[in-house]
Amino acid sequence: MSADWSKLREVDPLADGRVRLEFTIPLAELPRLRPQLARVEGSVTGHVSFDHDQGFAIAAVEVAGSAALTCQRCLQAVDVPLAIEGRVALVADAVEAERAPAGLETILAPAHRISLRDLVEEEVLLALPIVPRHAAERCAPGGNSGETHRPFARLEELFKRAE
Repeated sequence: MSADWSKLREVDPLADGRVRLEFTIPLAELPRLRPQLARVEGSVTGHVSFDHDQGFAIAAVEVAGSAALTCQRCLQAVDVPLAIEGRVALVADAVEAERAPAGLETILAPAHRISLRDLVEEEVLLALPIVPRHAAERCAPGGNSGETHRPFARLEELFKRAE
């Protein structure tokens, strides 16, 4: 599939037909994800399978790829692997979301229309770590130089002078 992933689609016919759509979406085309990326390169691949459950259109989303985020220890890029499997109810509004089957997350699909890009982007955003970082042995606070910065090390000495 090419840039067809950005097209709005009616979710009910997709669910009625139990349609499975495969995608490859460049990370640069995910506008809500871009500000969180250290590097905007690469893509995510996967598929979305539509179905119905208790009267709701359901999307089973599988996404694979990698995203370069900023390590919160050393502030360098850290590649975060993405292996996402999720099942969500596609709802038109908050009232409909309240009635969604228990145990399912909901994604807003206004007028029961959504693009694959929006659906995939939502799942990727939910899967990202809150505080991305390398493994402890890979980086040290203050950078990879191994040098530890202690900004408050002399604070006690300064307080004593002030007395």
